[in-house]
Amino acid sequence: MFLVFILLPSGKNIRKVIVLVLLVALESYENKRMMCPIYLLRVHFMTNWFPKWRPFTDDIDARPVGTTEYLPPAQSIMLGVQHAFAMFGATVLAPLLMGFDPNLAILMSGICTLLFFCLTGGRIPSYLGSSFAFIGVVIAATGFSGAGGINSNIGLAAGGIITCGILYMLCGFLVMATGTRWIEKLMPPVVTGSVVMIIGLHLAPATVKNVAGDQFNMWMSLVTILCMGMIAVFTKGMLQRLLLLVGLILSYLVYFIATNVMGYGTAINFLPVQQAAWFGVPAFHAPEFSMNAILIIAPVALILVAENLGHIKAVSAMTGENLDPHIGKAFVADGIATSLAGSVGAPGMTTYGENIGVMAVTRVYSTVIFAIAGVFAIFLGLSPKFGAIIQTIPTAILTGASIVVFGLITLAGAKIWIEHRVDFSTNKNLMVAAVAIILGTGDFALQFGDFNLGGIGTATLAAIFLNWLFSLADKK
Repeated sequence: MFLVFILLPSGKNIRKVIVLVLLVALESYENKRMMCPIYLLRVHFMTNWFPKWRPFTDDIDARPVGTTEYLPPAQSIMLGVQHAFAMFGATVLAPLLMGFDPNLAILMSGICTLLFFCLTGGRIPSYLGSSFAFIGVVIAATGFSGAGGINSNIGLAAGGIITCGILYMLCGFLVMATGTRWIEKLMPPVVTGSVVMIIGLHLAPATVKNVAGDQFNMWMSLVTILCMGMIAVFTKGMLQRLLLLVGLILSYLVYFIATNVMGYGTAINFLPVQQAAWFGVPAFHAPEFSMNAILIIAPVALILVAENLGHIKAVSAMTGENLDPHIGKAFVADGIATSLAGSVGAPGMTTYGENIGVMAVTRVYSTVIFAIAGVFAIFLGLSPKFGAIIQTIPTAILTGASIVVFGLITLAGAKIWIEHRVDFSTNKNLMVAAVAIILGTGDFALQFGDFNLGGIGTATLAAIFLNWLFSLADKK
């Protein structure tokens, strides 16, 4: 129609009349539902891909807000900001432990959450943030000390994260074609529980080493653990869900008083915060594709598959809605988001359990809320001053937080065993779990020519292979 408009005579009245006739004809064309490809594409996209959101009119105490419902704008904005803060502690802590830019991680978490929202058709309520599953493999692949600062080998990690995202995406397409039963056979609870446990145990020695020999920092690490533990045990509701964020803030205040006020230890330097601009784009890092790093990092895709599957199942149980038809799309969306994040030097992404907890507390499962949270995170990520504040977090506090996080990851593996009632009276399960845990904790790294698989990669593949091999006895 624009081409016709350009070719029309220059008289304004003639153009107006003809354009009006064209618009009326087009409207009539659509009303008659003729086989116009553009019309059919628009109808399919609007009616089949995205749901028809409707306002929530019931009592929230009697019935939760469904995924395709929405609340008034003011309430939606407040809930969206709350979800952004719920993910904040973990999404900031993970890049700090890997040597990534936390500002870039926050920015990409917002972008990737919006991307996930669009690619899943707004049907799955999830926030995408920095995945802790990458910490161990990134440290192993890059040789980062985990003591804060910038990782000099971010490019190597980024290449591995991109490959991991592609593998994750392919798993999603496979699920869309065949369903999820093959995942349950390939990675039953005994395998996933072992792999998750390995991630936490593998990182324990390097974490404690960051403060070893410095008594002040060791005590401050214990103070951080105490602050987070008190928030986790003695509080309830939303405050309890924000234990990482609130615990970091409390321990930060204690450290500030002990160093900047009382003169103990190394004082916090706030000069970079004063010099930082309020608005700016974080620095991007180009990926480098090393087969060694790829072999170490790419297998994390299997962990992300199991993690995301568990999150979606949990949301389905809480809402009473069947989200199984959208699991494949969720895997594809998360895989694309992970590769996108890696392409600019940000950590890999995953759906966040913290935000599932927030939904359970608020009884609001509207997917619109997560789009708002993503927009808010983008604004935070575009503030260098905000990033400079994060960079002032002392090593002692990061170490204390790491001990808590890695311990929780380890116990999350045991929780998988308990929830799925893994039978350790059978020799098959005993051998799979025992061998995998020791291989991962002891960093049993296999060498293939110039390529080092790493302890976590070796343990993951060993668990999958041994489970398959020993399952042959079950068939007999």
